[in-house]
Amino acid sequence: MDNVVSQMLVMLLVVLVGFLAQKFKLMGDAFDRQLSNLVINLTCPCLIVSSVMGDVFPKRELILPLLLAGFLTYIVLFVVCSQLPRLYVKDASVRGIYSFMLMFGNVGFIGYPVAASIFGDEAVFYASLLNVANTLSVFVCGVVFILGPDAVGRHRFNWRVLYCPGLVASYISILIVLFGLDSIPKEISEPLRLVGNITVPGSLLIIGSSMAVIDRRHMLGSPSIYLTSAFRLLAIPVGVYFLFRMIGIDETINRINTILIGMPVASFGTMFCLKYQRDETLMVQGTLLTTIFSVVTIPLLTLIF
Repeated sequence: MDNVVSQMLVMLLVVLVGFLAQKFKLMGDAFDRQLSNLVINLTCPCLIVSSVMGDVFPKRELILPLLLAGFLTYIVLFVVCSQLPRLYVKDASVRGIYSFMLMFGNVGFIGYPVAASIFGDEAVFYASLLNVANTLSVFVCGVVFILGPDAVGRHRFNWRVLYCPGLVASYISILIVLFGLDSIPKEISEPLRLVGNITVPGSLLIIGSSMAVIDRRHMLGSPSIYLTSAFRLLAIPVGVYFLFRMIGIDETINRINTILIGMPVASFGTMFCLKYQRDETLMVQGTLLTTIFSVVTIPLLTLIF
């Protein structure tokens, strides 16, 4: 528990550095976009691949259970999150925004480093397999949620998602584990590890910089945003944990999966709102508040293990 709290405080301080860097003009919109692209398309894939090149080699027998657990997770989340906003959101036109916030967490930017800090470096590989279903779902269900009633006829699944850098890195990692390639030369593994290590500070700096430019009017949300935050960060991950425990999912998989589900709202939400010309105010509020609250809720989640 103390170690998790310490790790979260360290990460929060790096977010604060990003916030101050934006205020002192050391970071900005153009730089943030470039750094974000670098993290998503280069450093995070390197982090995923290098996670299977450490001193502790992942168990190959967990590959299929991890993939199955990931897809089962997002089937359960879709059923719950598509219906839950009906209970407390009166405006039907924005229920999809709330469904997105409930269903999708910021696994790529925050989930991997948090999983590594709690469970060890090999957990990044396990998290990347659990995240395969997340990546596919966000481009299918996520976009439909954002589009709302206008989704029919406006969105088609882009098969190129299957070949995005993060998933390609997951495929490579699976092959390395399947074939037992546990003696990869340091001339290959060390550069990958060094580049991959940029992911954690890079992603946290971006989050901090993004917070610095948010309109003050967007900082405080409505009661429904706070209720959504409670569901996203605590109620839903705890519920899925005990459901999977009841049906016999491997405990290691279940613990990592629970932490990933308990991440703050995915940054894809704001990007989708901008792309599809939806008001991003609710999404920005949810992303900001859940990121702040997660410093407390993630350590709390570890208490259920």
